[in-house]
Amino acid sequence: MAFHPEDRRFMKRTLLLARRGIGRVSPNPLVGAVIVRHGEVIAEGYHRSFGGDHAEVDAIKRARGDVKGGTLYVNLEPCCHWGKTPPCTDALIKGGIKRVVVGTLDPNPSVNGKGVKILREHGIEVEVGVLEEEARKLNEVYFNYILTGLPFVTIKYAQTLDGRIATSLGESRWISSENSRKLAHRLRAQHDAILVGIGTVLADDPSLTVRWTKGKDPLRIVLDSRLRIPLNAQVLLEEGDTLVVTTDQYDREKFAEIKKKGKEILIAQRDKKGWVELQPLLKTLIKKDVSSILVEGGRKVITSFLKDNLANRMVIITAPLILGEGVAGIGDLGIMELKSAIKPSSYKVSRVGGDMVFDLRL
Repeated sequence: MAFHPEDRRFMKRTLLLARRGIGRVSPNPLVGAVIVRHGEVIAEGYHRSFGGDHAEVDAIKRARGDVKGGTLYVNLEPCCHWGKTPPCTDALIKGGIKRVVVGTLDPNPSVNGKGVKILREHGIEVEVGVLEEEARKLNEVYFNYILTGLPFVTIKYAQTLDGRIATSLGESRWISSENSRKLAHRLRAQHDAILVGIGTVLADDPSLTVRWTKGKDPLRIVLDSRLRIPLNAQVLLEEGDTLVVTTDQYDREKFAEIKKKGKEILIAQRDKKGWVELQPLLKTLIKKDVSSILVEGGRKVITSFLKDNLANRMVIITAPLILGEGVAGIGDLGIMELKSAIKPSSYKVSRVGGDMVFDLRL
């Protein structure tokens, strides 16, 4: 369907506004809204924080003048049910909005076309599908959360040109450039949680916090099937939420000491190797409103997520270095033929400092 250029222009603006909510509204979607009356923008709004006004209501409250008879542009279908806030459809009807232009329908079963239906039943003209692909991509985390019941998983690591994430002696600081490390911190700020295996904690003792950009620290998750984590590990000493995921093989004494530090421990299912079973863990994390996870390593954890087909995105930072022998970023996936290789559904390549960044969707 061909849409009016003005509709596309104003919808692009809603997408830009919606992005301001990144890192602040999860597990809610990113939504922006623009109200136009007599060809003039009289209001802009966006969903600013979880539990706060939705974008449509935010825009109405900020309007310069009466919104009656205006057109509202919004990248996601207005909600029609009570949650932490009243239905947005009620606010649009009460405000006298004449026309609503929607980027994409909301896949949430509580909405999913019902919001559009209610508006039309009240005499409001509704058009759906303006910049739909862009609208869906912006909320890929939310769509994945609603449609699969699992968090959106991003795997991120830095490697050399020959695919090494560390030397043969385990040295990895720093393969990537300072600019690439700033990118890594931006990714941390955009995810609900950051996850590593116990091997990474033992080798690097990372803090797993956001320091080189604005944003709140994500929940820190450590996979540690036997509770080998040192009690002086930064993730246990620093402020912020840490979840240590173990199995029934855990060290009882250390369990008590970790609890004394105010950190949470989750006893999860284990697989045949005795490692934490990933899919049941992800389902548990969704119940904790963790809709996105940044996996930063190490090799075993990255390999497990790929092998279990649980990764949605990969961000691979490749530095102009060659090591030869060393630690590979990905282990054996059981792939014996080229035709079975993992192929991204889409990707883009960019340059950050002296590094190349491959951003893949799987």
